[in-house]
Amino acid sequence: MSDSSITCLIIDQMHPSIIPMLESIGVQADYRPEIKLPEIKEILPDYEGLMVRSKLFISADILQLATKLKFIARAGAGVDNIDETALKQKGVTLLNAPEGNRDAVGEFTVGLLLALFRNIVKADKEVRNYNWQREANRGEEIMGKTIGLIGYGHMGKAFAKRVAAFGCTVLAYDKDTSISSDEFAQLVPLTALFAKADVVSFHIPYTPENHHFGNEAFFKAFQKDLWLLNTARGEVVDQLAVVHLLQSGKIKGAALDVLENEKLVTLTAEQKVTFEHLAQAHNVILTPHVGGWTHQSYVKINEVLTAKIKGFLAK
Repeated sequence: MSDSSITCLIIDQMHPSIIPMLESIGVQADYRPEIKLPEIKEILPDYEGLMVRSKLFISADILQLATKLKFIARAGAGVDNIDETALKQKGVTLLNAPEGNRDAVGEFTVGLLLALFRNIVKADKEVRNYNWQREANRGEEIMGKTIGLIGYGHMGKAFAKRVAAFGCTVLAYDKDTSISSDEFAQLVPLTALFAKADVVSFHIPYTPENHHFGNEAFFKAFQKDLWLLNTARGEVVDQLAVVHLLQSGKIKGAALDVLENEKLVTLTAEQKVTFEHLAQAHNVILTPHVGGWTHQSYVKINEVLTAKIKGFLAK
């Protein structure tokens, strides 16, 4: 495919390096991070490329207007805001960039695990309030624990690579049969995770099939009481089940970088009750979906997408 006169509409905030990067491969970038849906619909027919984060759900209706569209570039890993079926029907290629923020997610998940095991967030709040509680904040060591990963793609591998250095055992489950064990984690069936894991960490994308993968029955299947980490998507874990199991002690503690509804001002009455339980629990850490959100990943995502667009245009 010739890359002459290729234009790409960018509708979300990106690191400014994206414009010179795209220009270097012959793609003209139209950077409009403040653009609204009505204008997107109006001008989309003029572009061969579309670059998005998560501002907009790219639906079949929107794609019907994109008569010249050749590719959509998702600045990040998850593509749950894009109708992939409609994309395939139109013959539009989907490109994403999990390689761009996998290291950020891997590091952050280790940080969550350390904070959870060593009561760092709780202890910090106490000391700021002149409350010096050493024994109440006696923690756990990662060494000797068995860490269970749900998903062993880019993010799971990045976490495993780091946490394996702590002297623990890392077991991973992935339904993709092309993924195999490596020096950092052993691929096992779910039953092995249920039998051995002290910690379960989610690293799977959100799909309808993965909705509430971590439900009450899932967590109760673990032989040990366990710690929960989720840096994937909020919808893959049933938050109400997490609250129930925190209350029963089955889940010893949880660190959640993602929630089922991250627009906190729009919580339903039921969601608000669940959220309040999590927010008030001393053994829960909540962060605003920042696992992959670093200054370095902001640029790396651009580099990955530019390389993938270049490869696509060269075909």
